[in-house]
Amino acid sequence: MRKFLSWKRLLGAFLLLVVLLPVGFVLWANDALPPMPEALAALESDAQVQVSESNGWYVFTPTATQPTTGLIFYPGGRVDARAYAPQMHAIANAGYLTVIATMPLNLAIFGVNKAADVEQAFPTIQHWAVAGHSLGGSMAAQFLSGSTITQGLVLWASFSAIDLSQTPVKAVSIYGTNDGVAAPQSVLDSAKLLPAGATLVPIEGGNHSGFGWYGLQPGDNEATISREEQNAQTVAATVALLASISQ
Repeated sequence: MRKFLSWKRLLGAFLLLVVLLPVGFVLWANDALPPMPEALAALESDAQVQVSESNGWYVFTPTATQPTTGLIFYPGGRVDARAYAPQMHAIANAGYLTVIATMPLNLAIFGVNKAADVEQAFPTIQHWAVAGHSLGGSMAAQFLSGSTITQGLVLWASFSAIDLSQTPVKAVSIYGTNDGVAAPQSVLDSAKLLPAGATLVPIEGGNHSGFGWYGLQPGDNEATISREEQNAQTVAATVALLASISQ
């Protein structure tokens, strides 16, 4: 009888663990780093850019022109998607459709193919690039490996975990030299997996958190340049990639 009770307790403990682990994971994943006030302000439309929500995406559309090139952005892991609104707003202001694809549980690993849905929803866009920050960039690269439509890849403090060296697309990898999460050397070491001719753009003094507007991420180093300056350089390099695939 005592042996039976012992197994019964063990089974009960196992079942409790099976229930609690998924619940704990969901709570952890949903505890995303929140957007700063500047990010929330960038979600407002103005004379140059119309901002809307569609299918769970944040869409930034230039008002002065009919865009033919678009960028689909994958947020970093456990970062509120809205934290990237200032950069997307600025890129749209340069004449490109930009879409932030929100991810299940704030983790792009669960939404690798979101870009395909976005591309299908905007048939007037002739040229597409995918981009992402940190984990989002790695998952954007994963999507690109199976896409026959997407023409460009933009990585922010990220790297591809899959070999894209034979993939005929244009790519740019932008990283901060003070990054304490995605070490600059790791970004450089993985560059051989990027499409041939990929451009590497270092942001001197930039850190991991400076690619978004959500404060300082745990484990990151302090930046020695302003968030505004890091974002300006990031947007400029991203727009250059978009211009190159628009021709």
